[in-house]
Amino acid sequence: MLNRKLLAAAFAVSTILISSMTNARAMTITGTVGAKKYLLTGSPVKTTAHAVLKISFETTTPGNNLSLCAGTAADFAAGVCAVRLNDSGGPGFRFLTVIDAADLDGKELFVIQNVGINPASFSVTIE
Repeated sequence: MLNRKLLAAAFAVSTILISSMTNARAMTITGTVGAKKYLLTGSPVKTTAHAVLKISFETTTPGNNLSLCAGTAADFAAGVCAVRLNDSGGPGFRFLTVIDAADLDGKELFVIQNVGINPASFSVTIE
C-alpha cells in the first residue's frame, strides 16, 4: 500500500515537472494593430531545423478580424499576407496552427487587420 502511494506521488511530481518545463518554452506576445499591420519578428526567422511549432492566435478586440501571417519584408510593407498561418474573428476564438519550424525559414511573422477600422489587440502564443 505504501509503495503504491509513493509511486503515485512520484508520478504526480514528475508530471508537474514535465508540464512546467514544457510551458517554460512557450512565449506569449500581445500587441495592438494600429496602422493595419504589426511586425512580430525583428528579423527573418532563421532555422532549418525540422521541429513542431505550435502557434495559437486570438484577436482580443470585438468587431475586428486579424490574420497571423508569414512573408517577406516586402509583403509586410505592402500589408500582404503571403502565408496565412492563422486568423481570428474576435475575443473567445483562439485558434491553433501546427507547423514545421523550417517552413518559416527566411520569413517575417506579422499580423494584419482584415476587418475593422479601429486599433485591434491580439495575443499570440508560440511553443
